Amino acid sequence: MNEILDWILEVVQSVDPVLRTIIAGIAILLETSVLVGLVVPGDTVVLVSATAVSSVAEYVWLLVAVVVGALIGESIGFALGRFFGPSIRTSRVGRWIGEKHWVSAQNYTDRRAGIAVFVSRFLPVLHSLVPLTVGMSTMRYRTFIAWTAPACVLWATGYITVGWLAAGSYRELSEQLHTAGYIFVGIIAAFLLLVVVGKRLLHRLERRYMQHPGDGDATTVDEDPADTNDADADDSAR
Repeated sequence: MNEILDWILEVVQSVDPVLRTIIAGIAILLETSVLVGLVVPGDTVVLVSATAVSSVAEYVWLLVAVVVGALIGESIGFALGRFFGPSIRTSRVGRWIGEKHWVSAQNYTDRRAGIAVFVSRFLPVLHSLVPLTVGMSTMRYRTFIAWTAPACVLWATGYITVGWLAAGSYRELSEQLHTAGYIFVGIIAAFLLLVVVGKRLLHRLERRYMQHPGDGDATTVDEDPADTNDADADDSAR
């Protein structure tokens, strides 16, 4: 196990740090702007790049590159939605994504406004669709970027930190423990499992906002559907 991991980490680390950082930034940019993330998750590229970080300076530069790449990608996605949204939605790619996902993204941004922008960064599929969907809505760009920026920072910090610490711990232990490789794999597996479980729980909590359209104004937060249903039931009882 150690020999295999040594080889993999050496291959990643052999890539020039500047080039590695640029690749990670571009991967995230493409993920959020042209739907590449629906095929090749950008978080995988970031996590792999983070395993090669060997200093605090490299950590900071990778974090900056990923956050900037994410913000540029989100901005491009917003612009594509603003100018070409309906055409993209009805295109071959849009049909491949599925009308169900488009409707969910539209309902979600309609009902949750900026909260949807923030939370969608941590949800599968929606993290690529929401920038386009928001671009087609009434939300202004500065409102959109104000909500997505902290989400991008939080997301990037989590992935880069885990990759960096896991690889660093492995390198320190590999010469002393034959089981160091299993520890590294265990850390990464536990993190990814936590991410998957967290995404599912978050999606379950937010799903009720994706099932029904709101008031058509993506700048306002609508009432909780459960509260609305309770109010309707009370009115019917009267």
